[in-house]
Amino acid sequence: MKCIFCKKDSTESKSVEHIIPESLWNTKQILPAGVVCDKCNNYFSRKVEKPFLCSPDMEALRFHQAIPSKKGRIPPIKGIISGSSSPIRAHRVLDGEDVVMNIELDREQFELVKSGGSSQLYLPMGFEKPTVSETSRFIAKVATEALAQRVLGNEGGVEYIVDEEQFDPIRHHARYGQPKEWPIYSRRIYDANEDKEIHGEKGQLVHEYDFLHTPQGELYFILALYGVEMTINVGGPDIEGYEMWLKENNDESPLYSGKNASS
Repeated sequence: MKCIFCKKDSTESKSVEHIIPESLWNTKQILPAGVVCDKCNNYFSRKVEKPFLCSPDMEALRFHQAIPSKKGRIPPIKGIISGSSSPIRAHRVLDGEDVVMNIELDREQFELVKSGGSSQLYLPMGFEKPTVSETSRFIAKVATEALAQRVLGNEGGVEYIVDEEQFDPIRHHARYGQPKEWPIYSRRIYDANEDKEIHGEKGQLVHEYDFLHTPQGELYFILALYGVEMTINVGGPDIEGYEMWLKENNDESPLYSGKNASS
């Protein structure tokens, strides 16, 4: 067995790979041990996923949606309280089935609140579009693993992903940051708190993804996190074909059109 990223022997690898990080409530989209070697698994966790998940936009999203880390910790965020020149820090803590908010105040802020009167708390909402440079590498990583997931049940499928040279650019961008620039297309397709129809029942979607194969022969990977759609060209660092597809299809999301359209 060889790793789909570094192509080195991964027979002895022990760690399963979460296509979407556990810190985004993923417990099902998982690759078996060895598809991604332990070294690459550890690298992605430290150098790609962590910078993305710890960006101000993602921390605000995880705060407001009360998404805990693997250790059960919801990231705090900074805000502003009216009448104070210093930022405050807001925390959310899991308390059984409830989520409790605590506000960390300095002495000046405490005295301000203690004195009574009206104070307003302002917290960033965040994550309308990803802003950190690691975003494209994160999407490239998820796209490559989603390709492997698609062929897991086929004999020789994972080996094909490893050996196919057309996937080398995107795997190298994910694993080594080369090429350095790889554009993605990002937009919000529905409100973060919107209930979506999921297998006949309404619910809130944390993450969803799929591939789009255009008539021009390009393959795109589309990932949505709480309604923010992020698209990458699997074949190379060019997003113009997806923009053209959107214009030709009335800006519909591939996640909700074509084969994915509601019946």
